[in-house]
Amino acid sequence: MLDALLRLLRRRFSISMLLLLSILAGAFSTIAHAQDTAQQEAARRQAVLKALPQDAARRLFGQATTPSPHPAQVYGFYSKGCVAGAVELPADGDHWQVMRPSRNRAFGHPDLIAFIQKIATTAPAAADWPGLLVGDMGQPRGGPMLTGHASHQIGIDADIWLTPSPQKRLSKNERDNLSATNVVASDWNDVDPARWTSAHHRLLRHVASQPQVARLFVNPAIKRALCREASGNRAWLSKVRPAAGHNYHFHIRMHCPPGNAACRNQDPPPANDGCGADLDWWFSYEARNPKKTPPPPPLKLSDLPPQCSAVLNAP
Repeated sequence: MLDALLRLLRRRFSISMLLLLSILAGAFSTIAHAQDTAQQEAARRQAVLKALPQDAARRLFGQATTPSPHPAQVYGFYSKGCVAGAVELPADGDHWQVMRPSRNRAFGHPDLIAFIQKIATTAPAAADWPGLLVGDMGQPRGGPMLTGHASHQIGIDADIWLTPSPQKRLSKNERDNLSATNVVASDWNDVDPARWTSAHHRLLRHVASQPQVARLFVNPAIKRALCREASGNRAWLSKVRPAAGHNYHFHIRMHCPPGNAACRNQDPPPANDGCGADLDWWFSYEARNPKKTPPPPPLKLSDLPPQCSAVLNAP
């Protein structure tokens, strides 16, 4: 179970530190730098390419620049798979802007694209949220990413910044270099009251309440705030799972789309609201001082579902 495996993660981090993230369940990568600027990301990619084996799936999928010319189809699991016929989210919509465009990670299954557009359109009325700043989604053909994220491989994961979209259209340079808002306090025990708002709560509740959403990952301090503030029907809280990082953005994970037989869903989260002992653990000494484990070897194309070879090698 992801929720048990995530107990191996490190919670102390900053923008400049490497984050220790989940290996087995694939929610995140061993190293994530969501707020890296375009220059920092380019340097990181070059360093990774120099160190990666030639047959590493990260290298192969990370250098694909266009979707495969197939009907849309998801193959595999969130942390071990690919997506055929992916669609790119337009850089601008009436209620969204795509961030970090130089990464070329605004791709996903058509159901994900439609979902983000729907949430962007409904969020102003449902949550008093003026628009979405969309972070990393997936690569053009999915698969393991060259940098960051162990998941985001099958076109049904997306990161949404915890910064409301400004009224103006951001330039490409601004989108590649602006940092999102950290809504967690400096001691990591709770949200920062100067930055956390009721609109954040309403947005997360609105997204988690959608039936297409399997999980919504947030920083443990954000989960703590949601548990404290939620009233009425609390069923949506079961989908909101604490995870290391995620103080600048939240991570949407959708269910496998209908008709995608080769897509494998994650086990459902526990039915309770997740506001008890499991959440308390994230603030314990054990959680903040995990044992170090060596990283796994990089995935090869042969480790992925067999359909991913055709997805990768299509013209």
